Amino acid sequence: MRAIVVGGGPVGLYAATLAALSGMDVTLFEARTGDGDKACGEGLMPLAVSALGAIGVEPRGRPFSGIRYLDATGKRQVRADIGCGLGVRRTELVRALREAALRTGVSTTHSRVSSVRQQDASVTVTAQDGRHDAEVVFGCDGLSSTVRRSAGLEAQAGKSRRYGLVAHYEVEPWSSDVEVYWGSGGEGYVTPVSEYEVGVALLGGPGASFDDRLDELPALRHRLEGSRRVGRSTGAGPLSRGATTPGRGRVMLVGDAAGYVDALTGEGLAVGFVGARLAVDAASTGAFEQYPSAWMQATRRTRWSTDTLVRSTQRRPLRRALLPMASMVPAAFARAVRAATS
Repeated sequence: MRAIVVGGGPVGLYAATLAALSGMDVTLFEARTGDGDKACGEGLMPLAVSALGAIGVEPRGRPFSGIRYLDATGKRQVRADIGCGLGVRRTELVRALREAALRTGVSTTHSRVSSVRQQDASVTVTAQDGRHDAEVVFGCDGLSSTVRRSAGLEAQAGKSRRYGLVAHYEVEPWSSDVEVYWGSGGEGYVTPVSEYEVGVALLGGPGASFDDRLDELPALRHRLEGSRRVGRSTGAGPLSRGATTPGRGRVMLVGDAAGYVDALTGEGLAVGFVGARLAVDAASTGAFEQYPSAWMQATRRTRWSTDTLVRSTQRRPLRRALLPMASMVPAAFARAVRAATS
């Protein structure tokens, strides 16, 4: 079976490797030629770490064992133990997955895809370098998916107007957890990615700079004082995108292309890897029509818990009350976080 994967980020590389391991002849289309860096969370939940191990990928990173939520001043906090997670620099994760794809025979073409047209027994992909036919197309091309739009699977954009900004700091991690600083209008996620570096992702409304958002989280700004910022900050958003269905016929959407709610619980890559396996399994058996329902079933709990949390915390009174309430019932809060990230 000939397969085309559109998108060379972590989920696309993972899907391409799985497809090649299942015996497919795989070509991956990726327009960019750089190191794969972008604004994203860099904490791999245990499910994602396990999924990578299943294809022999062990990226260099910094283990973490929990998620610690703190208020903007750092005076109130609550922690949830999530098991064996791994903080990994995005560029390192892409490097490790590219090596795996190469080992399994995936062919990579640096060409931008402009459209996807489906026939009864094949799919035609039009890219900068011409037209290509395949028996299945995996759309792993992220938030602004060309495959999703071209295949007529674009859903109406959500009302959430949250954006993300990411930067890295040269500093020894001060915690074995991913820390989430909870502000009045956004959050700051701190992920240890090596013995000497942390990634800082700031989420909130449009229009603010990285430093403006950091000023809203004084405890986090204090932690980072005197530390050197490594490289440039990057941004992404709006972060609420969706699809009418994750697949139709021989076109399957995987990862953020299939529908993205928000980054509050940090499970994005785990969901993407699960979706990739479901899509490859469906294609391998020729049961293309089973993928949408399998994806909906596998991601239902995560989508519901994340969407519920995002909607509730958009109301200022509930947002202010979340951390005080959680600190009063830490065990129940920890169970909720584990449910959303497993």
